Parts: sequence; C-alpha cells; structure tokens
Amino acid sequence: MEQTWTYSLWGAAAGAAALAIVGFTWGGWVTGGQAEAMTLKRSEAAVVAVLTPICIERFQGNANAPANLVALKNISQSWSRRDYIVSGGWATFGQSRPFELADACAEALNKL
Repeated sequence: MEQTWTYSLWGAAAGAAALAIVGFTWGGWVTGGQAEAMTLKRSEAAVVAVLTPICIERFQGNANAPANLVALKNISQSWSRRDYIVSGGWATFGQSRPFELADACAEALNKL
C-alpha cells in the first residue's frame, strides 16, 4: 500500500514538472518579471506612437523648418538624426530619455 502512494506521488511530481515545461515552452506562460517587462515595452511604444505626430508638428512649426528638414535629411547616421531632433527640443516632453521618440520623429520627418 505504501509503495502505491510513493508511485502516485512520483507520478504527480513528474506530471507537474512536465506541465510546467510544456506551459513555459509552448503554452505562452511567462513569469511576473517577464510580464512586467513586456508591459513596459508596450507602454513605451504606445507613448512614442502618440507623441510622434506632436514632435513632427513642433518641428514643422519652427520658423526654420525647411532649412532644418534639409539639414536633417543630410545627416546619414540614425543616431545623429536622433541627436539633432533631441537638441532641437522637438522630442523633449519632460521625459528623461527621449531617444525612442526622437528616432521615430526623425524617421517620419525623413520620409517627408
């Protein structure tokens, strides 16, 4: 009788381990830390999507917008375009790291 319980407990433990492996590998389960990181990434992307048109409007509202657009399009490196947008103040909305927004804004302006 005792051996039956032992086999049952080992079977339950193996089943739980297999379930966890399958769930985290193919089932889409994530840990709390992974879920928080995914949420942060998505929220930052949403903020950038909302603020990019405002950045473009601020850029185009500047008195030197045509000259600034020519200067922006003449910059070949993406990080230099980002720095140009940040230094112009068009992508700063009080956040400490406006780089994602500046990249999106520079990319959109480069398509004009």
